[in-house]
Amino acid sequence: MARDDLAAAPARRHRGLSPLLAACALLLIVLFAGLGTWQVYRLQWKLDLIARVNARVHAAPAPVPPRERWAGITPASDEYRRVALRGTYLYDLTTPVQALTEEGSGYWLLTPMCTTDGAIVIVNRGFIPADPGARTRYAPQRAAGDPCADARGAAAGVTGLLRTSEHGGAFSRTNDAAAGRWYTRDVGAIAAARGLGTTRAVAPFFVDAAARQNPPDSPDQPVGGLTVVNFPNSHLVYAITWYALGLMVAGAWWWVARGHGREHEDDERHD
Repeated sequence: MARDDLAAAPARRHRGLSPLLAACALLLIVLFAGLGTWQVYRLQWKLDLIARVNARVHAAPAPVPPRERWAGITPASDEYRRVALRGTYLYDLTTPVQALTEEGSGYWLLTPMCTTDGAIVIVNRGFIPADPGARTRYAPQRAAGDPCADARGAAAGVTGLLRTSEHGGAFSRTNDAAAGRWYTRDVGAIAAARGLGTTRAVAPFFVDAAARQNPPDSPDQPVGGLTVVNFPNSHLVYAITWYALGLMVAGAWWWVARGHGREHEDDERHD
């Protein structure tokens, strides 16, 4: 083989990778553009969600949904609606649920309320600081018979935000009903542990009480109104990042292709 042919062989082999590199570059550009477009759609969805929730939070309180509507309640349609209800609290059946708030660590106090229409709605009366005696005061006892039939105390009114039941996630600790250790506000599990659903219908949601909603004689006087309504929205940043990566890949391929073209021209001149 002539010396010129030997010198040209590496250049030909190098140029032979161009179709493979082009295919990889095209695949990455399409992938990054697709991810960026998906984030644009997610951004619009998040903005719509924030607008809907803000409208609900600042609306005038409405009565809690009636029992015929309970089966159709979903986070998308009802979460964070301002509602009002009236009834008698069953303080003895309060369930402390572990909480971490701007006030520190402690417990939410979830107390069943016998409403004036004959149902039971669990109300998150608010937050108390960490207290080892809370679980002792609210021992995991079950209701005997119809808890609303023997309800004592004056009727109380409460306004707050409707919240759908929490069922935990991959990073949540598991509730231990027998020991009275609760880490999520799982309405169905709490109602079952307290024996609330045997004689009365229990709402599949709970109400986060607003500030200063506790009657003067309510135990512990928990602090209400600590619900955080905040939806992180970084979709625009993600979209820009994906589009920028696609442009970088396109620019890098153009630079490489341009260099190869000049290299090819130089080879032809030497030939």
